[in-house]
Amino acid sequence: MIPRQLERKIRQTAEQYPVISLTGPRQSGKTTLIREMFPDMQYFSLEDPELRHLAGEDPRGFLAQFKEKGVILDEVQRTPDLFSYIQTRVDEVNRPGQFILSGSQNFLLMKNISQTLAGRCAIFHLLPFSVNELRQVPHPLVEDIGQKIPSIPEPENISLFDLLFTGFYPRIHDKNLDAQEWLKNYTQTYLERDVRDLINIGDLESFRRFMGLCAGRVGQLLNLSSLAADCGITHTTARRWLSVLETSFIATLLRPHYQNFNKRLVKSPKLYFLDTGLLCYLLRIRSPEDLLLHASRGAIFENYVVAEILKRKLHAGQEPDLYFWRDSAGHEIDIIIDLGNRLIPIEVKSGHTIAKDFFDGLNYWKNLSNNPSAPAALIYAGNRSLFQKNTAVYSWWNF
Repeated sequence: MIPRQLERKIRQTAEQYPVISLTGPRQSGKTTLIREMFPDMQYFSLEDPELRHLAGEDPRGFLAQFKEKGVILDEVQRTPDLFSYIQTRVDEVNRPGQFILSGSQNFLLMKNISQTLAGRCAIFHLLPFSVNELRQVPHPLVEDIGQKIPSIPEPENISLFDLLFTGFYPRIHDKNLDAQEWLKNYTQTYLERDVRDLINIGDLESFRRFMGLCAGRVGQLLNLSSLAADCGITHTTARRWLSVLETSFIATLLRPHYQNFNKRLVKSPKLYFLDTGLLCYLLRIRSPEDLLLHASRGAIFENYVVAEILKRKLHAGQEPDLYFWRDSAGHEIDIIIDLGNRLIPIEVKSGHTIAKDFFDGLNYWKNLSNNPSAPAALIYAGNRSLFQKNTAVYSWWNF
């Protein structure tokens, strides 16, 4: 098994909390990780109808068999009544690491946790591989972006556009599968299971079309009314369907940062997918060579950088706190990392050669903030990393 960055944080927290919750998209490696980490615990998947029936009919009896050892309950959101009995159990038995709960439907799982296990449960999110996990190299601190350039070896036999096209779902890499074929099956499974579980939708083809239209808007300001009109649905339906994409860890929204520098700001969020391979599949990009020439190449590369920073933060057990900044005149910073005591502005460019105009947005930001020497970062598709014009310039694999 390829080691996951999140493992260290889960091990540490399992010695402090009676319940650990791990959520994430289907096939992100949740079950593999927790079974590898806790081999002495009994494992039950509540996808199994018989186990689900037993847990629902006799929850006390079901939990009574785990008094001495901890237990892993996978897809536990399928038995919502079980959470109250888990609460009673952890209140009676004051011992850390009693339950490891896993699920791929964040809304249903978090709803039950917030209602019954608040204060007793540590919550983690596992996304598909990060590029550093896939390469098995160290994970630099997000806090160091803009201030330090890490010494990570250049990748061998890995092309950026091959990687963006393939995506980062573990099974594709573990089994060396055809990415497009696997993602086609993944999308169909997602539509038939998660979407129908979360919303009562009869026409899955309309939702599929909605996903494709969302993919075409990656990195853009989100206009729900326009999206709904193009899909032939109402604004309310578009909002609900977008929530489903977020809940099931398919997409995420980057919201505008409040720092205004006395400028009018846009209020709409920007839409990104959490895996570039799935994004390429939905955009009907059929090869890495097609991606290299595709009109959405820049947006897909920007999506990659956003997803990588999200993974880095979530897999360290931290809140992402990622934003973008844009004023009404069109000046924009692609990513703002809010560390509380300072902000890190990041510009993303898909070019392989560093151009002078790559720094325009960052220079504008620095002038507005009256701090021209403040840490800032440029991430581009080339292979050189260096400091230039008071800005840390990172290659796509070295940030």
